[in-house]
Order: sequence, then C-alpha cells, then structure tokens
Amino acid sequence: MKRISLVLAACALATACSPQAEEPAVAAPEAPAAADAHGGMEGGMAAPAPGDSVATQGYKASMNTMMEAMPAFTGDADIDFMKQMRGHHVAAVSMARVELAQGKDAQARNLAQEVITAQEREITLIDAWLAQKGASAAPAA
Repeated sequence: MKRISLVLAACALATACSPQAEEPAVAAPEAPAAADAHGGMEGGMAAPAPGDSVATQGYKASMNTMMEAMPAFTGDADIDFMKQMRGHHVAAVSMARVELAQGKDAQARNLAQEVITAQEREITLIDAWLAQKGASAAPAA
C-alpha cells in the first residue's frame, strides 16, 4: 500500500510540475518563482545550487530534462496521455538510476529497481501504441 501511495504522490507532483497544463486548476503565478538559496525551483526548473550532493544533482537533472523534453499537446486525449506519460516514465527511470548509484537504504534501492523494471516495460508498451497510431514518441523539436 505504501508503494501505491508513493507512486500516486509522484504522479501528482509530476502532473503539477508539467509545463504544459491545458487548464490550470488554480491561477498561475504572475511571475516565475526565483531560485532560493537552497536550489529551489526557478521558472519550474530545479536550479543547481552550491553544495548539491551528487544525488541531488542527478535528481535535478532528471527533472529538468523531463520538463525540457515534454512534447507539445496535440489535443487528442489518448495521444497526449501516452506521450506525457512516456516523458514521466523516462524521468522516473533516470531518478531510479540515481538512487541505485547513490542510495544506501535497501528498501529505497529495491523500489528504484522495481520502478526501472516497470517503467521500462511501460515505455515499450507506450512506444508500440504510439507507433500503431502513427504518432511519434519523440518530443517535437
């Protein structure tokens, strides 16, 4: 049950951080937030900060890469879901690899490996589905 809660929380966070929300549930801030002294968010991106650990650098890079690579919405709910989900899955695999490289806790490392296995399988399914629909999995350049 804890794993499901973690996955749901991660999905909610990733969705909230998506740079291309069609209709925000709440009004967007007037100006992007500035990075704080601890490497907070700057314009939706995780800004590097002095003293970031190797793991923090890796997690921030994963999130920034995801945000930059997200494809534009097409207006087709199914294709948009699959493309956006693919981007989130790629980021999840990247973050899990950071955990395996830097983490020490056995439960966290086990979950990271499970995330990699599940998300890579789902990326393969998404890619096949998109190919069947004639939609490219690659983000628009």
